Parts: sequence; structure tokens; C-alpha cells
Amino acid sequence: MSTHEASCSGCRFFLWSLVALIALGALGAAIRFLPDRPVVYDDPVEHFKYGSTGGERNMGFPYWLFQVLPEVCPDLLPGKGYESLGFIFEPGRDLPVGMSKRRHLGIDRVFLNCAVCHTATVRTAPIARPMLVAGMPANQLDLMGFQKFVQACVNDRRFTPAQVVPRIEEKAGDLGLLDKAVIYPLGIHLMRDGVAGLLGRLRFIHLQSDWGPGRVDTFNSAKAIFGVPFEQLSPDELVGVSDFPAIWNQGKKQSMQLHWDGNNSRVEERNLSAAFGTGATPRLIDHAAIARIEAWIATAAPPAFDKYYPIDPARAARGKALYLQTCAACHGRSGSDFSGEYVGTVTPIGEIGTDRGRLDSYTLQLAQNQGMLYSANPDRRFRHFRKTWGYANAPLDGIWLRAPYLHNGSVPTLWDLLQPAAQRPQRFYRGNDLYDPKHLGFVADQPESQGKPLFAFDTRIAGNGNAGHEGAAYGTALPDADKWALLEYLKTF
Repeated sequence: MSTHEASCSGCRFFLWSLVALIALGALGAAIRFLPDRPVVYDDPVEHFKYGSTGGERNMGFPYWLFQVLPEVCPDLLPGKGYESLGFIFEPGRDLPVGMSKRRHLGIDRVFLNCAVCHTATVRTAPIARPMLVAGMPANQLDLMGFQKFVQACVNDRRFTPAQVVPRIEEKAGDLGLLDKAVIYPLGIHLMRDGVAGLLGRLRFIHLQSDWGPGRVDTFNSAKAIFGVPFEQLSPDELVGVSDFPAIWNQGKKQSMQLHWDGNNSRVEERNLSAAFGTGATPRLIDHAAIARIEAWIATAAPPAFDKYYPIDPARAARGKALYLQTCAACHGRSGSDFSGEYVGTVTPIGEIGTDRGRLDSYTLQLAQNQGMLYSANPDRRFRHFRKTWGYANAPLDGIWLRAPYLHNGSVPTLWDLLQPAAQRPQRFYRGNDLYDPKHLGFVADQPESQGKPLFAFDTRIAGNGNAGHEGAAYGTALPDADKWALLEYLKTF
């Protein structure tokens, strides 16, 4: 072989080797960065608690960044870890209930799902083990506190690759060179930019009083999607804080006016709208995963009161007669029979008399804007959002676990709700999971629970009013003996 031929042969070998290396590199990059794979759960309840809605693609925290944030900024939390914000960790789980994981863009990313707002714990006695109940309002979750913590931490001088990456390496074990030198440093900068953009749109939370646990301003959050100038909103429109609702028996509630103000009558639209809170925008939502959640909540039922506490049959029977006479037309005949002339319809605000904040925050303009959210997909386009002028009459399934009461959670127990507003507590504590089976609600007269401080709820603050739902039509004029009988029947719900 001549020198020229040997040289050409060497060039060809080099070129083919280079091509092979590039191909292997591209294959490795594809294997690392192309998968879009959520963690999947066969059990429908586990899927509800930990399954993806697709929001990790858009809003997801890198898994290890989420894990180390409480260690980077411990002084910005009210206590130790995410538990101090009301997140619930089941034994053996590394993520709280209501947080899903998805492999996306080369790393595991995590974000909130539906269960974060609709799962809580209940203690039947001070020393009892907390019972996890899926589908009930998350009355311990401080969502505003979580938003403010994340914003404060990622803007803190400690949130830098030099300080964060070593914590990740210590917690995760061996990090590859690519993760250590590129992926997580880049993720830290991107997270700072992403959180700044997101919470810049949600800046209204800094114009409001603290929500406290178990509450959210749903539709001012929705306005952020459309770039509403919050600083220019009237005070009446700016405060729309309300309690997380229970989500059992949704199949029976189809065609009822849903949300607290009854602004939509289709369960599917309500679910897609709620999914925005989990980061599941129209382009990125996982419709198959959402469909599994819809299938479960269609028939999911609350736990029975008498599984944990006794019910007096004679008193409950007397209470049933009073309930059917006073309450059934608006709230259904029982916890499973939702029939009634006004069930699922809206009672005008002038008649119900409860706090206007949540009602006034939802505007005609927002209802019109929501009709455009799925405009690229005619089959899913929102067509049923409407501005209403009151609050919806909801069925009372699982009512014993839906405290505090009224749409804004301003009344701690059902016993208090049966009193005229002047006799209801003006100030009480939210966030306790210790149940009061006599008055039907969570213990609300203690400033702490299991050594943790609770939130002092003040009904004098805008949006927190506890008036309304009063008079003969609402049971507040009944003698005490009748009120106790009515509560006994409501325990069967």
C-alpha cells in the first residue's frame, strides 16, 4: 500500500470514528433528554395522590432542587421542612401527597397535582394516628405560604450553584459530571427565572392578607393567565379567597352549578380549569392522566362518621325530620340522595347574605376570557363559564369533614353555623386535624396543635366575613335541642 493510500485509509477511519462518536453522543443525548415519562400508579387512589397532570413539563421543580430547598433556606419556613406548610408525607414516601414526578428534559421534575388541595388528615383523638382522607379539603395546606417560601428562597443570596449543588450531591449521592457541571447549575438559574416570571404574574398575593391554611384565591390566579394589572383592580375584586372544596361524588353533580358561585355546570370543564393550578396548560396537559382522576372522583365517597364515632339513632331520626323540612330543598335529602328543588342552583347574594369577596372577584370579563383557553381544540373549549350573582347550593356529602364552613371557611363548626352571625366566633384557629365530634368541625380554640402553631383566622378582615346563612330558613332560629338533633342527622352524611 502506498503512502497516499495509507493516508486516505487513515482519514476514512478517523472520519468513520468521528461519525460513530457523534452518533453515540446523539444516541446518549436522546436517551437522556427525550423521554417524557411520568411515574405511573395502577391504584386509582395512589394515582390521585401522586399521579401526573402534565404540569411538571411546564412548572416542574427539578426533583433534587425541591428536596434541598428547605435546607438551603430553613429560616424562611415557619417550622421544619415542608410539613410546616401543611404538606403531608406518608411513611416511606420522599414526596408529599399531592406532588407528582415526571422524567422530562433529562431530569426528574416534580410539581403539584390535584390531591395537594383535596387531601387532608384527621385525628379522632389527641393521641390517635392521623387518618389520611383523599377527596376532602386540604385544611392544613398553606398554599400562599408555599408560594412565598419558594419565591423568597430562589431569590435569596444562598440560592446559587456553589451552595446548592453540593447539597444536592450530598443528598443524592454520586452526581455525574454532566449533572454537577451543567444540568443542576443551569437548572438553578432557570428555576430562578421561572419562579420570578410565575410569581410576578401572581403578585396579587402580596396585595392580600395571609390566606391561612386550607384556602386559595382561585380566580385571581386565573386572571394572571391573561395579564390582569392587579394594582389597578378595585378592592372588591382583589379579594376572592375561598376554602378548598371536597370533590367526592362528582358523577352525581354533573349539570349542577359548580364552584362556590356556581359559575360552571360541567364537571369536565371545571376539572380542566382546576388543572391550570397544577401547571397543566392546554398545550402540556396530560389528558389521559386527568381522565383517570375524573373516573375516580366520579364515584369516590367520603368515609362514614360512624366508623369512628357513635351516632344516636333516635336523635338522628328526629334531626332527619327537621332537616327535610329546613335544609333538603337546597342541599339534598341525604349524603347520597342529592334530590331537591334548589340543589345545584344559585341563591342570590341578597338572600344568602354571605361574604361577597369570592363572588365579586369572578368577573364577566374573566368568564369571557376563559372561553378562549382551549380555542385551538373545539372539543375541549370552555363553553359553560358564566358570571353569577350569588352562591351555589351544594350537596352535603361528607359534610362532617368539610370544616370550616361557608365558602370562605369563616365558621369553624356546624354548631357555630347554626348560630346567628353575632354569636359565631370572631376569631379562631385554623389548621388543626384534631376532630370535634360534638360540634362537627376541627378543634379551633387552641393556638397550637402537636407543638405546631396554628393560624389565627380573623373574620373582620376583608373576604373573611362570617355573616349570612341566617334566619328561619337556615336553622339559626331553632331551639338548641333541635339544632343538636339536626347535627346528629348530618353525621350520617
